[in-house]
Amino acid sequence: MKLATFELAGRSAYGIIQGDRAFDLSDRFAGRAPDLRGLLAAGAVAEAADALAAGALPDAPLAEARLLPPIPNPPKILCVGLNYDAHRRETGRPELDHPTLFVRFADTLVGHGGSLTVPRVSECLDYEGELAVIIGRGGRHIAAANALDHVAGYACFDDATVRDWQRHTSQFTPGKNFPASGGFGPWLVTADEIPDPSGLSLTTRVNGEAMQRGSTDQMIFPVPELIQYISTFAALAPGDVIATGTPSGVGFKRNPPVYLQPGDMVEVEISGVGTLVNSVVGEESPPA
Repeated sequence: MKLATFELAGRSAYGIIQGDRAFDLSDRFAGRAPDLRGLLAAGAVAEAADALAAGALPDAPLAEARLLPPIPNPPKILCVGLNYDAHRRETGRPELDHPTLFVRFADTLVGHGGSLTVPRVSECLDYEGELAVIIGRGGRHIAAANALDHVAGYACFDDATVRDWQRHTSQFTPGKNFPASGGFGPWLVTADEIPDPSGLSLTTRVNGEAMQRGSTDQMIFPVPELIQYISTFAALAPGDVIATGTPSGVGFKRNPPVYLQPGDMVEVEISGVGTLVNSVVGEESPPA
C-alpha cells in the first residue's frame, strides 16, 4: 500500500495512492491521527487498508493532488554517509567500524514534483539517491533481528548536498541543511510489500542520464544494523526517517564534476518503491 501526504483542493491531507487516484483518510481518522505520522503512531495502517477495501474513502484524481514529503513533520531525520563501499572508495574515505551519521531538518525537503533549490551562495548542489526507511513502531536498544518489525515503510530520498559548504569543516551539517535542498517521496510503500529491503535496485538520473546505479545489498551497514545502532543512542519514534546512504557516481567525483543546474530534472528510482522526480531551480535574490 502506498501512503502519502498531499495538498488537495487547497488543504493538507493524507491518504492512500492507488493507481491514478488519491484516497483521503484525513476525515476518517481525524480524531486519532491528524496526519500520516499520527496514523503510524496510532498503529492504524491496517485500518486504513480496510477502509480502502470497503470503499468508504473519498477520492480524487492523483493529478489534482500536490504531493508533499510523505512525513512532512518527522521527529528526526537521520542520514547515513559513506554506506556503500564503492562510494566510500570514490571519496577516498577510510573504512569505519560504525556508521557515519548526520541530521537533516524537515524544512530542507520537498516532495515529489517539487523543486530542489540551488542556493545563491553556491554552485555545487550534488545529487544523492537513497532509500529512506520510515519508522512505524519506536523503541530503544532494538536488536537487528527484530529491527524490520519497527519499520512502517520505505520511500525514495535525494540527500542532495551543497558540496562546498559540506567541506567547510569535518561536520556535514551546513552542506545538508539548505532549504529545499533534498527530495523525499513520492510516497511511503508499506513494509508488508517490501519484507526484505536488501536487494532493491536504485538508479539516479539527471536529465534522463543514469548517474548512479546500485543495489541496497551493497550497503556496508544494512537497514537492521542501522536501526540497532541508532536506537542504542536515540529513542526512535513513529515517523522518524533514516536515509540509508548513496551509491557511487556522485557528481563531485566525476571528471569534470557534475553539479545540478537550474532547469535540470532529477529522478531517484527504487524497485518496489517508485520514482521520485524533482526539478531544479535557483534561489531567488532577496528584494532590493
